Amino acid sequence: MYVGALTLDVLLGDVRSLKQKRSVVRPLIAEVHRKFPNLAVAETGHLDLHRRTEIGVAAVAESAAHVTEMLRACEDLVARRPDIELLSARQRLFNADDEGE
Repeated sequence: MYVGALTLDVLLGDVRSLKQKRSVVRPLIAEVHRKFPNLAVAETGHLDLHRRTEIGVAAVAESAAHVTEMLRACEDLVARRPDIELLSARQRLFNADDEGE
């Protein structure tokens, strides 16, 4: 079993309040979840900033290749959105043989 984690650091467009931020972030998370129903998706960081957010994505699969493929497709989906800018993406992979992680 392999577990993958993807952390996306996102710069939002013309957002001036936390309420406006929610109106951008919620549809983004919903789109990722709709396209990839087997992934767990949530806003995980920069909660108090108007124009930044961190999106966390987790995947579990039998093979490392499948986990990597799902997370890469998710990253591509977010990167293609015209209303946001993907500043960075960090992908990590864990397996049952990892000790202490």
